[in-house]
Amino acid sequence: MKAKIMTKIAISGFQHETNTFAPGFTTFQQFKDRGGWPGLTRGDMIFEEFKGLNIPISGFFEACKHDIHPIVWAMAEPGGFVAEDAFETIVQDIVKGVKSAAPDALYLDLHGAMVTESFDDAEAEILRRLRTGMGNDFPIVISLDLHANISPALFDLADAVAIYRTYPHVDFAKTGARAAALLERVLTGPVFKAFRQIPFMMPITAQSTHHEPAKSLYAALPDDPLLSADIAMGFPPADIPDCGPAVLAYAETQDLADAEVDKVVRKFIAAEKEFDARLMSAAAAVEKATNLPGPVVIADPQDNPGAGGTGDTTGILRALVDANAQDAILGLLLDPVAAAKAHEAGVGARFSVSLGGRHRQYSEPLECTVEVIAITDGIFRCTGPMFDGNLVDLGKMARLKIEKTDIEVVVNSNKCQNLDQEFFRNVGLEPKEHKIICVKSAVHFMADYQRVTDQILFAVAKGANPCDLSEIPYTRLREGLRY
Repeated sequence: MKAKIMTKIAISGFQHETNTFAPGFTTFQQFKDRGGWPGLTRGDMIFEEFKGLNIPISGFFEACKHDIHPIVWAMAEPGGFVAEDAFETIVQDIVKGVKSAAPDALYLDLHGAMVTESFDDAEAEILRRLRTGMGNDFPIVISLDLHANISPALFDLADAVAIYRTYPHVDFAKTGARAAALLERVLTGPVFKAFRQIPFMMPITAQSTHHEPAKSLYAALPDDPLLSADIAMGFPPADIPDCGPAVLAYAETQDLADAEVDKVVRKFIAAEKEFDARLMSAAAAVEKATNLPGPVVIADPQDNPGAGGTGDTTGILRALVDANAQDAILGLLLDPVAAAKAHEAGVGARFSVSLGGRHRQYSEPLECTVEVIAITDGIFRCTGPMFDGNLVDLGKMARLKIEKTDIEVVVNSNKCQNLDQEFFRNVGLEPKEHKIICVKSAVHFMADYQRVTDQILFAVAKGANPCDLSEIPYTRLREGLRY
């Protein structure tokens, strides 16, 4: 079939990873403001804001050979349910923008794990509304996060889907480029597709493609637009029926698509017992780190802001203090009050403070006296493999030394997981120069911090992202899903 000559491809993005157990709602303001990600961006400003960045929409428009019409892009840090007004406002902008542009096809930079109070499967609802306005024959290609919870409805509503293949996600832009290649296949058509859900879940610390079995599962995926297959590992802290992993494929015949999906599913199910969360208690992690030659990284995955964690729990910090840990740094601890107080007091000042612990269901504040070592506005560019070149705004930041200890804490004001060494360097700390480096992140930190050390420990402290799935009070999972 001869390819249609395209004149216009609309592009847009709306991302959120929703932890349905996390406190509070994710508001429209959180999508508008710049934090760890760019703020809400409209029209041609998308080209200016995202050019050269490792973000899916960037990879798409840099790879696509057709005329691009950008509409709107929005993303907020993972957290609780997306507020209804935020969802409706942004979706209406997307739908109206697409209708007004009257493009020949559409690319959407989505996540795949967005939930609102009204919609368990918010991304499928976005596509339903677009189909209502543009018709079932209108080509729609999307990209999704590796942690997407993909429903059969979302799969059916999209002509093709590309999914990140690395965790840490160093292939954001590459995935956007793969989506552009898939769009070309859709335009030349026909494309046959297949989809299967996996009957078990695993915590996000077991999903890293740096470790087996995910490493081999992803390495075996075909990388050809004529035969494309992808795996979504799922996002466990979401109490919805379609939570969990899925496999999909696109091919020139239905038999080829089905065969490829079935092959990946067999390998996936055979590897069920190999998935390892790699967890130890906070006290054991600190003790082990103390006895290893530095530097050693201790991750706090259960308070990972990148999975809806509140970013303010003090479990790991208390373990450091209780062990009288030497030459230890911890960041980021979300504490706008402490950061503001440090800015008001100035470098060199000492004051008493209740550090962290704003969400008492997870931890209590640490009562201590601190010295202000450094303060910054929290605006800087990242340099690590995931976010290289990305301008972040973490709000007022401060480097605080806890009195009578050899422990320093970096506090910030805008929630973001610590996935780049610049989060420490911004306040004058060079991670490789310290014995113990504690980060509030689950896996993404590895992309940059493994350039410092391979000695990485995953510590258990209470938070909104339990990595022992048996502790999560699920009530709505589909029947038979194991965890």
